[in-house]
Amino acid sequence: MEIQAVNETDRNPALGQGPQMAGHKVGQRFGVRRATRQVTVGGVRVGGGAPISVQTMTKCRTGDVEATLAQISAAAGAGCDIVRVTVNDREAADAMKEIVRRSSIPVVADIHFNHVFALKSIEAGVAKVRLNPGNIGNRGRIHEVLGAAKARCIPIRIGVNSGSLEEDILAKHGYPTAEALYESAMRHVGICDEFGFRDVIISVKSTDVRLMIEAYRLVAERTDIPLHLGVTEAGPTRTGTIKSAVGIGALLAEGIGDTIRVSLTDEPVKEVEVGKEILRSLNLATRNVELIACPTCGRIEVDLFSMIAELERRLEGIKKPVKIAVLGCVVNGPGEASEADIGIAAGKGVGILYRKGEVIRRVKESEIVDTIVEEVRNFIPEGE
Repeated sequence: MEIQAVNETDRNPALGQGPQMAGHKVGQRFGVRRATRQVTVGGVRVGGGAPISVQTMTKCRTGDVEATLAQISAAAGAGCDIVRVTVNDREAADAMKEIVRRSSIPVVADIHFNHVFALKSIEAGVAKVRLNPGNIGNRGRIHEVLGAAKARCIPIRIGVNSGSLEEDILAKHGYPTAEALYESAMRHVGICDEFGFRDVIISVKSTDVRLMIEAYRLVAERTDIPLHLGVTEAGPTRTGTIKSAVGIGALLAEGIGDTIRVSLTDEPVKEVEVGKEILRSLNLATRNVELIACPTCGRIEVDLFSMIAELERRLEGIKKPVKIAVLGCVVNGPGEASEADIGIAAGKGVGILYRKGEVIRRVKESEIVDTIVEEVRNFIPEGE
């Protein structure tokens, strides 16, 4: 559930139009969605106009099957579409078959350097492999992995990070640049092309948000390959959320990006929640409960802080696309409240209840929270 503080002057209708606006090119604000080829990850379509999916990664030892599945289940419950697990040792590789069999969402194997682990993961039935082909050895090994993936229609994500660029590319550019990230990604794409493998997704991540944005723009301008967006190693929840929202959000607003992963030093569920909220903020995903509240000022005439805290607690877990506005003064209150599905414009110990823009009745301040909760429970979304 999102709590959004608003002022009357904060509203910008253009934000709501997002990717539907026509006449914009990639790289311009709120442009049309970038056209790409499409790949399928399990049952989830990526690119080609498909809805933008949200991913996360498990954070326990993959060899611990029960712990891994518990994290996957929790992430799926939070709305995760695709989950990635590391396959970094033989125990992890041996666990993949059971994990894939019992997972409720598509599983991606994260592979670095070891082509045997990639083959075992493909045999286990993973939905995608995160692998840079140039890092797994000679052409024979590359051909073996790409051939196995192609035979099972399993796509590969080529993942380039600014912190692990090839030495020759780093020497050429002097330090990580957008061109360096693009060049590294296209080197691996070229290897796939040599073997006739086209079901690829690209990521060009960096901890530097501006560098990440510039690199993704280059790939978007020069290829039709679907893009997995992310700010790598974004950090603790608060700062990592901000960095991810800025980097991922800026690109999505330009029509760039087909699947996203928020990388936080936190549980997978938190990554999913932040990712979903980034999409909702750009009208790229259906909202559940959206709680709008004024930031408060000297004009406030009710105890809005307590109301919002209690509403947040009591509405947690409700899965309805309902917009609630609770405003605490007469300046912006009536306008914002009347635009929500359920609204309260409060002042001097009372509130005016709005439902779909219509005034319903006056409510005492002490009854506002109970009234809103009841209205939410009785709310019937459009189309139902």
